[in-house]
Amino acid sequence: MSNLGEGPRPPARELGGLAGTTAGPALDLLPGKEVLLGEGTMVRRLLPTLGRRMVGAWAFVDHYGPDDVAEGPGMQVPPHPHTGLQTVSWLLQGRVHHRDSLGSDVAFGPGELALMTAGHGISHSEQSPVPHPRYLHGAQLWVALPDAARDTAPAFEHHATLPGFDSDGVGATVLMGGFGGATSPGTAHTPIVGVDLDLAAGADVELPLEPDFEHALLGASGGADVEGAPLAHGAMVYLGTGRRTVRIRTEAATKLLLLGGEPFEERLVMWWNFVGRSGEEIVEYAERWNAEDERFGVVEGYEGGRQPAPALPPVPLKARGRVR
Repeated sequence: MSNLGEGPRPPARELGGLAGTTAGPALDLLPGKEVLLGEGTMVRRLLPTLGRRMVGAWAFVDHYGPDDVAEGPGMQVPPHPHTGLQTVSWLLQGRVHHRDSLGSDVAFGPGELALMTAGHGISHSEQSPVPHPRYLHGAQLWVALPDAARDTAPAFEHHATLPGFDSDGVGATVLMGGFGGATSPGTAHTPIVGVDLDLAAGADVELPLEPDFEHALLGASGGADVEGAPLAHGAMVYLGTGRRTVRIRTEAATKLLLLGGEPFEERLVMWWNFVGRSGEEIVEYAERWNAEDERFGVVEGYEGGRQPAPALPPVPLKARGRVR
């Protein structure tokens, strides 16, 4: 899903580096910001946000819905490019039709992982199919690729079933990495974890965490008490590092997304849909996309125009690391 909600001239995001990583546990609430995605989908942007740019290699988190799209077109995101990242698309309700410049043409729904590795460069579109379910609800997540993998050949994976477990009022589905003895089939290029947590009403659970990772929990639906702090629908709480467990309690049935990973050491520049290592790279990506360069290919089957790159900021783009 494209980072289209920043206005005509989106600012550069300066990401990475260990200087802004907590040296121990934290409990920081990230309320999110509403932005417009594509042609009419409102999302809550939770990363990057003021004071928190990354959680492990997770560099971008949008949460949307549940939205009633019965009388409208639903999601309509035209062809747009990516570099240096992976997109992790996760639905709780609805269906999305993905097309990309590799020729992938896949519709996916709840519980299915759509994982696109942009690498050297790719373009894709996302639409609600016709006809589509009444409600649309999900999350769009980006994972920054480390330097050793950021120029890899683009790829797309669709995993219709994922591993997980059920225990003591919580069901876990592992999107990325490993958790509770289950390992996702999704290709990961850095130590990372992503888990869908389905908690029953009245649950009181203590879940294991990797202490060398930093973690966050996204309130996808319902609400929960996380280590004594309330987590509402559409908000995210940053847990820091050094935790071996996290205690979660619920009153009603609740959906959470657990995101975590080894703190990402490399410094990045993230602007629009590109992740690079310098401002010069980002300028080149934007110019080549607008020139319809073969680097990003062509999305076949989409009826409509491609999304042009917006105007670049008036100041040079620099990677200065993670700033709190």
